[in-house]
Amino acid sequence: MDMELELIKLKESHISELTKIMERAFDEDTRIHLGEEKGGPDGYDTGEFLRKWGMHKDASSYCISLDGQLIGAVILWIKEDNNNFLGNIFLDPLYENQGFGKKVWNMIEEKYPDAKTWNTETPVFSSRNHNFYVNKCGFHIIKIENPKNRLEGQYIMQKIMK
Repeated sequence: MDMELELIKLKESHISELTKIMERAFDEDTRIHLGEEKGGPDGYDTGEFLRKWGMHKDASSYCISLDGQLIGAVILWIKEDNNNFLGNIFLDPLYENQGFGKKVWNMIEEKYPDAKTWNTETPVFSSRNHNFYVNKCGFHIIKIENPKNRLEGQYIMQKIMK
């Protein structure tokens, strides 16, 4: 049975539902990797993160929809020089580890065929993210910022497009 996966332009009306999904996704990652019940970037659980970054005038932001149901979102920064930045991608934990993230990433690459590079960063502690970006999507770790600080450390990643 084929399910229809879509990227839909993010609107203010999506923020309430997406905030609940984002909260579940980040809290799950925090539980797995840090053993704490809650955690994520500022405003991830209030909608302010999505309002600030997802609705930013320079961002290209999309809801991830599966058969008409919102299951996540992605925030992209498409640059004039085509050295683009993946600011954020998240899926409801109910849909993780089923190949949807990789399919979404493939859709992004197809949507932006002129990309020279894709850049992103992710916390040092989040090994699931490292696996996703490196092993599923083809990114390479090009720098580690604050590598000894488990909470503040970041893996800086890049994918050079052909």
